[in-house]
Order: sequence, then structure tokens, then C-alpha cells
Amino acid sequence: MTTEAIVVPLKRFDLAKDRLRQGADLDVTALAEELARNVLCQSRPRHVIVLSEHPEVARFASSLGAEIWSSRATSLNEAVQGAYRGLGERFERLIIAHGDLRYPEGLGDFAPEPGITVVTDHRGEGTNVLVLPTGLNFHFAYGTGSRLLHVEQARLLGVPCRVVSDSPWRYDVDELSDLQDP
Repeated sequence: MTTEAIVVPLKRFDLAKDRLRQGADLDVTALAEELARNVLCQSRPRHVIVLSEHPEVARFASSLGAEIWSSRATSLNEAVQGAYRGLGERFERLIIAHGDLRYPEGLGDFAPEPGITVVTDHRGEGTNVLVLPTGLNFHFAYGTGSRLLHVEQARLLGVPCRVVSDSPWRYDVDELSDLQDP
């Protein structure tokens, strides 16, 4: 069993970033692809697995050396939950990183502490990176207030949990203002 892998859920680039597409005068599809490319490249040398529902995204990720976990899930939480269950037989720990991190440097070589680590978004509400051991009855709760919900899951399972709010990974790109320098 390999120790750990980075799991990156990726939506089709031409459908990604709904909020950013509203009123933005930029090529959001190209931006989504570039953000994902940076996350995948910065995740090396760890084993990288991309969760994808679309063959085009799978080809993109494969060209960058990522393994593909084909998902027909209807939501992010369902896709991550399925991968978490399935990958638990191969890995002791998973690092789930969103593909829209603005500054993904260091993903490939950081040393997470034992237990669960939640890296919040810059608002302190979301979960941009989640590190957790496999084999838990953990229920993913991405979306509004996910930081609190993931911390509560850790508490319910009796697993030590560390919340990180000052990481460069706290900057994801969802809205036009997220492209401004912090």
C-alpha cells in the first residue's frame, strides 16, 4: 500500500467557474485549464489522481502524468466520497486539493500532520485542501460552510483535526475579485 496520493476533482473546463463567467471579460475556460495544470504540476512528486466525468479532462490530466478516476457522480461530494472509498484499499492517506488554487506551490512535498488537516479558503468558510487518513466513515460536505462541517466530521470520528487558515492554498478562484493580488 502506498502512503498517500493527491486527489484533484476537475469539472469540464468549459463548464467550470460559473460565478466567474457572469460578467467577466476573460477566457474562463482557458483560466480553469491553466489553474488545473498548475495544481497538477505542483502536486508532483506525489501520486496524483484526477476525478473526472469527461474524457477531455481525462486526456488533459493523463498528458500531465495523472491517474484518472472516472466518476459518473452527480455532485462533488458524491465524486469525492466514491473515490475516498475506492482508493482506501491503495492509500493510507488522501490529500484532496481543488483544481482552482491560485498558488499551489508546495503541494507535492508538504508534510501533513497525523489526523485530519483542513486548509480553509481565504474567507475561512470553505475547504480548499483536505488531508485525511483513509478507512474512516468520513462524509464529505463541500459547499457553503464546508470548513465547519469537515471539522465536525473529524470531531464525531474522534480524529485530531488541524485547521490551517494562513496557507497560500487558501486562495482559490471563484469570482473576479479572487484574481486580484491578496
